[in-house]
Amino acid sequence: MSDFSVKPVLRGERALLRPFEAEDVPVLARILDDPEVARLTGSPEEPLGMDRLRAWYGSRNDQTDRLDLAVVDLASGALVGEVVLNNWDEPNRNCNFRILIGPGGRDRGLGTEAARLIVGYAFEQLGLHRVSLHVLSHNPRARRAYEKVGFVAEGVDRQSLWQGGEWIDEIRMAILAPEWATHHGRPDIASVPATT
Repeated sequence: MSDFSVKPVLRGERALLRPFEAEDVPVLARILDDPEVARLTGSPEEPLGMDRLRAWYGSRNDQTDRLDLAVVDLASGALVGEVVLNNWDEPNRNCNFRILIGPGGRDRGLGTEAARLIVGYAFEQLGLHRVSLHVLSHNPRARRAYEKVGFVAEGVDRQSLWQGGEWIDEIRMAILAPEWATHHGRPDIASVPATT
């Protein structure tokens, strides 16, 4: 692997991951403006502004050290969020993963499938060894989705985020290439004994 310059299109049963398009920016602005998105991801609560968002998302497809893809709901064709592989540590073949799903994509398995698609791509196509993430302790829905994909809790960064007048813990989670090779993002299925 040389870099993240290839921006793939990854298709599942419910979700499509694709490079960003200029038309995505107003939708992403609405998603990022959702108070629940800010609370559950630790994102800034103040709007970033359309010019800044256009510049940011307009440059994602040119990045060679990270992979940012839009998450599209195949049932409706609507953009519902984003997935990102970033903080690439090339010598150690690892990177960070993050996902953001807006209100229109929640509670239907889109986030779990999008995570499986991008993590599978990280291991099977990019040859990474480790993918890690941080999840806020008050976001159990996200943590459960990560566990469904095979991420394992490794520790807690205590009181690492000041939000809403209180300190919030972050849970460190990761998945390794040998684990992915065993269950391909479905650890519950891999642990069920075969019947004869």
